[in-house]
Amino acid sequence: MKIAGFGVEEWLNKWEKSATYDISQSTISSMTMQEALALDGHQGAEFYDMLDKEKMNYGWIEGSPEFKAEVAKLYADVDSENILQTNGATGANHLALYALIEPGDHVISEYPSYQQLYDIPKSLGATVDFWHIHEDKQWYPDIEELKALIRPDTKMICLNNANNPTGTLLDEAFLKQVVALADQVGAYVLVDEVYLPLDHPEAFTSIVDLYDRGIATNSLSKTYSMPGIRIGWTASNHEVADIFRKYRDYTMICAGVFNDLMATYILKHRKQVLARNQQLVLNNLNIYRQWIASEARASVVMPQAVSTSFPKLDVPDDIEDFCVRLLKETGVLLVPGNRFDMPGHVRLGYCADEATLKEGLKRLSGFLRQYD
Repeated sequence: MKIAGFGVEEWLNKWEKSATYDISQSTISSMTMQEALALDGHQGAEFYDMLDKEKMNYGWIEGSPEFKAEVAKLYADVDSENILQTNGATGANHLALYALIEPGDHVISEYPSYQQLYDIPKSLGATVDFWHIHEDKQWYPDIEELKALIRPDTKMICLNNANNPTGTLLDEAFLKQVVALADQVGAYVLVDEVYLPLDHPEAFTSIVDLYDRGIATNSLSKTYSMPGIRIGWTASNHEVADIFRKYRDYTMICAGVFNDLMATYILKHRKQVLARNQQLVLNNLNIYRQWIASEARASVVMPQAVSTSFPKLDVPDDIEDFCVRLLKETGVLLVPGNRFDMPGHVRLGYCADEATLKEGLKRLSGFLRQYD
């Protein structure tokens, strides 16, 4: 089995520790342990009361009943038994694809999006057709193109909603069109849902609440600002969850007692976390809009209050060379668009802390002046 290098991860692995002003990441500014423990109003007494009673053994294999119950509350109609804990959303995507895709299967993947969603199926021997997103359509794919791609033997459609790197959210009406086409041929629809739109989070609809063969993957890394505990999950119907269980035993024993407890604690206090992050995202989005309006060499389809964006930069240089020089000369880190097969663009994560964002944008503008 052969697989392509993971463009974004290879870039970040090489360069992120060299950055002074990291505005490349797609998470909302991560919480410190102090911030997390303060969520209960008693400096973590609630969490430590749970932790002190636990032995540091393997812990619950699929996630504790408390964890599964909290995750199930994020959906309209998902039984907690159909929630399986994974190592982040990357582990969830891997599990879903490993369990369901076989050599010769036909997969349709939104493109570009998170690279797992097309290169893992390829590595498993599937035929993968790209369903392209279009900048002139607000980074939406065209439903007519999906109609042309879908086949009677299509096994799965893979989406990233909201999209990484663009931050575009596919609304419920559009998803229902995707579901209608998938249902005609009995295809699964796998959706990586790690980015929740924080302008109107209540309006977001998960694929698992729209379609019986829908599979949602998610984690605490982006919307909940806790990537360090590496907790994610799959949400599906009972039949699919049972398929996943068999394959999951080969890829993961458990997440560990501490991580499960912290994840459960964060989810129990999700209202406070989302309030914190909503304020940060909307404030930073306003700063970002002002910068775009004032920077002649940058343009963007604005993301829908999720933590990633994909601006186009008007520079004559190779975009990866540009980003390397930008980092070395200013300390500012972006992800070059060629890592998503979209040269000319960059991934800009505007949900760093406010000071980092402001200084990073200021230095980026200063660097762009050499092309005037």
